[in-house]
Amino acid sequence: MKLYILNGPNLNMLGIREPDHYGTTTYEDLCEMIREHCEDLVVECVLRQTNHEGELVDYIQEAYFEDADGIVINPGAYTHTSIAILDAAKATRLPLVEVHISKVEEREAYRQVSYIREAAIATITGKGTAGYLEAIDLLCVKKR
Repeated sequence: MKLYILNGPNLNMLGIREPDHYGTTTYEDLCEMIREHCEDLVVECVLRQTNHEGELVDYIQEAYFEDADGIVINPGAYTHTSIAILDAAKATRLPLVEVHISKVEEREAYRQVSYIREAAIATITGKGTAGYLEAIDLLCVKKR
């Protein structure tokens, strides 16, 4: 099984950016946690992070062309603005789980809109970085 774990803008700033919302775990720590979890599950994971919308679209398409079995995505602020990312996800038709570290439903009004949710089989919010592991587990169960 192969999963793509995609992160959008500012996720590389984990541990620095608003620790009251996102915690103190760094992006490098998150990647290591994901790698170890996937290794335990015997799942290949491809980790990508970008601050650029078009590059995130490219990564979604790459997942399709590289025969991924699913995508875990935290589009960051593009969650609330990007139809291009939604269109890419819908085009690939890969099982996709939307993840947010903070509980977006309890935050600012503009964070209440999620375009990517339309393409997601599930959304996990407010569970910190552990939400990524839950998303991976969900995709593994779906594949069986």
